[in-house]
Amino acid sequence: MSAAQPSFFARLSLALGILSNPDLAATVLRLQRGEIQPRPAPAPTPTPVPATQLKTAAPDSALQLLGLLQHDGRFIDFIQEDIAGFSDAEVGAAVRVVHEGCRKVMREHVTLEPVRSENEGSRITLQAGFDASAVRLIGNVAGQPPFTGTLVHRGWRSAGLKLPKLAAEHDVQVLAPAEVEL
Repeated sequence: MSAAQPSFFARLSLALGILSNPDLAATVLRLQRGEIQPRPAPAPTPTPVPATQLKTAAPDSALQLLGLLQHDGRFIDFIQEDIAGFSDAEVGAAVRVVHEGCRKVMREHVTLEPVRSENEGSRITLQAGFDASAVRLIGNVAGQPPFTGTLVHRGWRSAGLKLPKLAAEHDVQVLAPAEVEL
């Protein structure tokens, strides 16, 4: 098993450490001359990974919510529109309408709560066993927990979903019916 090659800055830091520590410099020289053998790294103990059970989500609720976002916020119309040719003012005006309608739908039908209760920007520590599906580590992730870092985004979780009841014959795949003016 070959070790990963250290970066330039890691090698520079190592060289500065050797320069400032005579005992370490002597040990490195003895290693170079073969007078001492490097200690082999302990073999890592493989951690068994439980098999992930995948389930298929029924699309009906997602399609129903998408239909509500289209009905009240014209969400799909906005996302499907190529806005590259519009001015920032035109896009901004459209976004206000879409935002207002979509926000109304979300407030009526989805109860949201933050994943983390701390304020964004605060320092937090994640202990071993933290829920990796609820917290994503970003930046320079190395080693094992506990991890201490800055909360960049609190995250969101659904605390409830209240969708209207649908008639049995309702086709949830029709997100917005075609409109024909007579």
